[in-house]
Amino acid sequence: MYYGFDIGGSKIALGVYDERRRQVWEKRVPTPHDSYERFVACIAALVQEADSRCACVGSVGIGIPGIPQTADGTLYAANLPAASGRPVRADLTRRLGREVRMDNDANCFALSEAWDDAFCDYPVVIGLILGTGVGGGIIVDGKPLSGCSYISGEFGHMRLPVDALAVLGQDIPVTRCGCGQYGCIENYLSGRGFAWLYQHFYHQSLEAPQIIARYHQGEPEAREHVERFLDLLAVCLGNWLTMVDAHLVVIGGGLSQFPLLVEALPARLPPHLLPVARVPRIARARHGDAGGMRGAAFLHLTR
Repeated sequence: MYYGFDIGGSKIALGVYDERRRQVWEKRVPTPHDSYERFVACIAALVQEADSRCACVGSVGIGIPGIPQTADGTLYAANLPAASGRPVRADLTRRLGREVRMDNDANCFALSEAWDDAFCDYPVVIGLILGTGVGGGIIVDGKPLSGCSYISGEFGHMRLPVDALAVLGQDIPVTRCGCGQYGCIENYLSGRGFAWLYQHFYHQSLEAPQIIARYHQGEPEAREHVERFLDLLAVCLGNWLTMVDAHLVVIGGGLSQFPLLVEALPARLPPHLLPVARVPRIARARHGDAGGMRGAAFLHLTR
């Protein structure tokens, strides 16, 4: 059995999956914040409960919102104060008597999608999250390409490419990102970026769902805005695909609930790719909130 933990600031979710990658059990508990020992003990107790229910010693994978293992072997996760700065993976491996694997939640999302029955034959997969921010992961032959600092796939913290200015205008404000840099793609392609761009061009503050509703109603400014956003997304994705040359791009996050953003991309990509490049398959994510648990569990899978 494969055990996958999705650990966030408010909850620890455990999903148990069988050899066919089907979920057989799930449990959620509040995340302890007052004690590192309670944090570790909580995870260990859930593993022991799963072992008992499944009558086996399952593999353990963990997804967290942060850097699973920094240079000194400790976790960095701002919203896990009881565990940040501690050697979580090493301590759990020792306590549970089995190898514990950890990765960040974006890589777990991408891995979950790459192991979907419909997607698992694609050798190179980009998982792209268009939500509150812009992130994702790169999966190669069923394994996450995490990198030495676990930041591979941080697409949102690349800067706007120069051809994006042809879409947005040379005078587009280069805004400061939460990472401290200026011009990060996240500020323009995230859900809040979608809303910010509408406000910038039309001087009206609306949330993304309101803009999308106006698009469906045929409102001219909303339609113009969506066309511009699609062009910008194609520009940025074309740059990422020139680096990674993926066979499949899976798009998740709140904006993926607007199907046009996925459906219209293939036709818009060719001008932003090398002439010899093939447009990959582009699909919506299939596993939603369960992706973190699934991907964490599948950290132990091999092809």
